[in-house]
Amino acid sequence: MSKLHGWVSQKMFAPIWGGYYPEENHVGYVTNGVHFPSWAATEWRQLYARHFDKKFMSDQSNESIWHAIYNVDDEEIWNTRMALKKKLVDYIRDKFRETWLKNQGDPSRVVSLLQKINPNALMIGFCRRFATYKRAHLLFTDLDRLSKIVNNPDCPVQFIFSGKAHPADGAGQGLIKRIFEISQRPEFLGKIIFLEDYDFRLARRLVSGVDIWMNTPTRPLEASGTSGEKAEMNGVVNLSVLDGWWLEGYREGAGWALTEKRTYQNQGYQDQLDAATIYGLLENEIIPLYYNKNEKGYSEGWIKVIKNSIATIAPHYTMKRQLDDYYSKFYCRLAERSEKLHANDCQLAKEIAIWKETVAERWDAIKVVSKESTLEEAAETGVEFEVKFVIDEVGLDDAIGLEFVTLTTDEKGEDRIAKVIPFKMVNREGNIYTFVCNITPDKAGTFKAGVRMYPKNDKLPHRQDFCYVRWL
Repeated sequence: MSKLHGWVSQKMFAPIWGGYYPEENHVGYVTNGVHFPSWAATEWRQLYARHFDKKFMSDQSNESIWHAIYNVDDEEIWNTRMALKKKLVDYIRDKFRETWLKNQGDPSRVVSLLQKINPNALMIGFCRRFATYKRAHLLFTDLDRLSKIVNNPDCPVQFIFSGKAHPADGAGQGLIKRIFEISQRPEFLGKIIFLEDYDFRLARRLVSGVDIWMNTPTRPLEASGTSGEKAEMNGVVNLSVLDGWWLEGYREGAGWALTEKRTYQNQGYQDQLDAATIYGLLENEIIPLYYNKNEKGYSEGWIKVIKNSIATIAPHYTMKRQLDDYYSKFYCRLAERSEKLHANDCQLAKEIAIWKETVAERWDAIKVVSKESTLEEAAETGVEFEVKFVIDEVGLDDAIGLEFVTLTTDEKGEDRIAKVIPFKMVNREGNIYTFVCNITPDKAGTFKAGVRMYPKNDKLPHRQDFCYVRWL
């Protein structure tokens, strides 16, 4: 679903392949993409058709084609964005007028709310499934500060919330209730708007109509996320935690990001810090940039961010790119592998099965005849040392590989691979094999080190297909 999700999965499944570290195992990933023709607004599809290469629709994952957005006049970009914002505002007024009149009771209050929905304001959308880890409450950590942001008469800002919680998710439903209650307070009426009955039609309007798509998940619980990818296709800029797809999608100058690293283990403290970071970004960067408008009524700096976002991020999150990855990483390789295994009445499969049986029978009998090292105590950076092993392979005929593994410790105290250096087989006398490895440390520090022995066979699809490991 995303690179980060791939890493989480590698750690989760690591115990299956003992002797290997998570980053070494063969668990792969494909980051989600979205179907461009379905989620790009008609106005944007037409703009792309006018300015992009004619092969665009059949080659959507080609970033060089998307770079043509830099040649589009800024005013055309702005007019497209404003047309879609107006469509969103009109849709909200038409769809929700009757519902609000029924539910909120006071017609004058509803009329006031409708009038305050301003297409010229900076619109920020937070619309998704209301699971607690997505932290929909984060914006409301400091209501006084939030009130100052949304009630600035010179730089109006509006937040639009929408989404649904699972029927069994009481906490998610509680978040919706709290946001709705805050939106009804006098200082937030028409500035914080919660739209009920979230569906595909409303989602299409929102991902193309707001100016910023905000996402604030608890790191690293966002497996991928796709709503922000849909927004990218429509010139909507992302403001998100570096989690899920945004960890690999974010480009400087093409949106805004909160770091993926946790400062506090206490989630309450982390929420407060992330909220303060969002407020600071809004006050010091985002709002001033949006309202730094020229005589034509738009911000050239804001248009630059939109163009950067479309040119450098959008092409990498289309369904076309996702399918490209599935074919290149998995489907084609598996098809090729299957063809080889089935050829000549499954001859290769039979050979591998016999080899595995032989290795398994003799694995415990493999002996270390001798081992030597020129390293006396501690390794010195830049100074080479040699490690030599003599192994009795008990008739396995060059079926054993050795490698020198060094480990470092990450910030969580977990061992991570620093470097893996293979041994070279330098001599063979019958069943006796001599392996040598020359190591030159290139980094100072404290490292764990060991020699790993494993069965080797070029006919295996990957090392973990036959996961026998012994540390020598």
